[in-house]
Amino acid sequence: MTTTIDQQHLDTLLGRIVIDFGAVSTAPLVLIGDRLGLYRALAALGPLTSAELAQQTQTHERYVREWLNAQAASGYVTYEADSGRYLLTPEQALAFAHEGSPAFMVGAFQLALAAGRRLDTLTTAFRTGDGIGWHEHDHELFHGIERFFRPNYDAHLVREWLPTLDGVEDRLRAGGRVADVGCGHGASTILLAQAFPASTFVGFDTHVDSVAAATARAADAGVSERCRFEVAPADGFPGTGYDLVTVFDALHDMGDPVGASRHVRRALAPAGSWMIVEPYAGDRVEENLNPIGRAYYAGSTLICTPCALAQAGRVALGAQAGEARIRAVVTSAGFTRFRRATQTPFTLVYEARP
Repeated sequence: MTTTIDQQHLDTLLGRIVIDFGAVSTAPLVLIGDRLGLYRALAALGPLTSAELAQQTQTHERYVREWLNAQAASGYVTYEADSGRYLLTPEQALAFAHEGSPAFMVGAFQLALAAGRRLDTLTTAFRTGDGIGWHEHDHELFHGIERFFRPNYDAHLVREWLPTLDGVEDRLRAGGRVADVGCGHGASTILLAQAFPASTFVGFDTHVDSVAAATARAADAGVSERCRFEVAPADGFPGTGYDLVTVFDALHDMGDPVGASRHVRRALAPAGSWMIVEPYAGDRVEENLNPIGRAYYAGSTLICTPCALAQAGRVALGAQAGEARIRAVVTSAGFTRFRRATQTPFTLVYEARP
C-alpha cells in the first residue's frame, strides 16, 4: 500500500514542532532568568549589553549572552542591533519582570516544568489508570500553581467577579463568613480578607504543606486574625451558615465533585452563594482546540486528571469540563440556581445558590 505525503502539510507540521521544541527548551531559561533577577534588572536598568547585565546581576557574561539571544529569538526580550543592547518593552516587563502584574506568566513555565518531573510516574499511571495524589508532586508545582493563578485573581476577583454575584458584596461589607475550599497557598482567601475587613475567612485544603504556606502568607499580609487555614476535604470541611463558599480552579480536580457540591450546599446559609471559578472551556472538544484549550488540556493531563483519579469517586472532570458538565454536577447536588456570572478569556465564573 502506497501512502501519499502532502508535503505542504508535512512542512507546516514540522514548523509547528520546531516552534514547540523551542518553547520547551525556553521554559527552563525563563525560570533561570526569574531566579537570577535578569528580567527585573532589564526592566529597571535596560537597555543593557550582556556584559552590563551580567555585572548588574553578578552572573557570568557568556551564559547571560546566550540567554539573552534565546530570549530575543523567543520575543521575550528585545534586541537593538545598532547598539548591541537588550531591553524589555513595557509589555515584556509585565509578563516576565513584574510579579504583581495581571499579565505575569512565569508561573505557567514553573508549573509545567514541575509537573513534567513526574514523567515516570505519569507514564506508569497511563498504563495502570492509577491516580497521582497532589502531595506526590514536586513542591515546585505548588508554587508555580500559585504564581500562575494569583495574577488573574489580583486583577479580577474583587473588582470584577464579586460584583457579579447576587448581594455578596453587601454581605461581606457588613461582616460575612466565607469558606474557600481547595485554597492551596491561600492567594484567593487572603485577597478577599484584605478587601473585606469586617468579614471572617477560612481556607480548607487537603494538602498539609499548602495549608502551612497559606497560614504563613496570611500572617505576612496582616490578616491572620480574620483569616485562618485548616486541613479538610471538600466533602467534609467543618462549619455551616457560610454567606459565601468559593472554589477557585479546583472543582474539576476533585474525585467526587457531586459529593463536594452536596457538602457545600449543606454548609451555606439559606441566602448564601457558591462562587465556582473554572478554566475557560466550551462544552465540545472542537470548541477547545485552540491555544488556551491546548494549555489547559496539557495541564489537565499532567496534573488535574491524575489528582482526581487518586481520590474516591474518580470522576475526573478535567480542566476543560465546560459549563454544561459543571452545571450538571452542581444541580445534581441539589442547587436550584446556577448561572454563568462572568468570564475572562481564561476563566469562567459561576454562581450557584440553594
